[in-house]
Amino acid sequence: MAIGSRDRDGQRQCRDCGEWKPLDDFHASPRRPDGRGSYCKPCFNLRAKASYARRVAAKEGRQVRQGVKVPEGHKHCISCRETKPLSEFPRNRSDSTGYATYCKPCHNERGRESKMRLYGGTREYHLRHRYGMRQADFETWLAWQGGVCAICGAPDPEHVDHDHEFGNVRGILCFNCNGGLGQFKDNQQSLARAIEYLRETACQRVLVHPGVYQLVSPRRVPRPSRTF
Repeated sequence: MAIGSRDRDGQRQCRDCGEWKPLDDFHASPRRPDGRGSYCKPCFNLRAKASYARRVAAKEGRQVRQGVKVPEGHKHCISCRETKPLSEFPRNRSDSTGYATYCKPCHNERGRESKMRLYGGTREYHLRHRYGMRQADFETWLAWQGGVCAICGAPDPEHVDHDHEFGNVRGILCFNCNGGLGQFKDNQQSLARAIEYLRETACQRVLVHPGVYQLVSPRRVPRPSRTF
């Protein structure tokens, strides 16, 4: 090996950090005879970022945000500027790290601000993206129903009922009716069997003696007596 050479046995000495590393740890460079650059990849990336920051400062007069070194299993939130464990960040498959840029509190706060700025509130955002309707459409539909739940008639219902298979809106329901349909998974046969079950088991008060009533139903089964 010649004096002053930076190559030896398939390795190269980085001009910045001075460490000897395999040639694969150096970026490709068509200007070099061997096709590898003079700086290892980490040092080359630092130089590229510094060069970009200088160009932006010279052209736009603003500073580029510098990267922050964080321990393994952590991430730096650029909104609150705190370093937190990865569990404090929402999942994001589109990000190279697998986690969102902002921690959960900042992510939620920025989401609320965006919905307020673009849609006037979370309610309008929810109606548009979930059901393809606006609050004005909701009010019109509710007025058409007479201002009550389409099933039980409770006043001021707030829940939009939609077909889970095709997505079309079916009506405005109260919390209980909307939840009930969801529990039965919109299965008409199950709902019909539930109605028949109630008809057969619903109890009525029957006078069996002056002042004495008994609860009876079409399918009433006497309770077994206690044995000791």
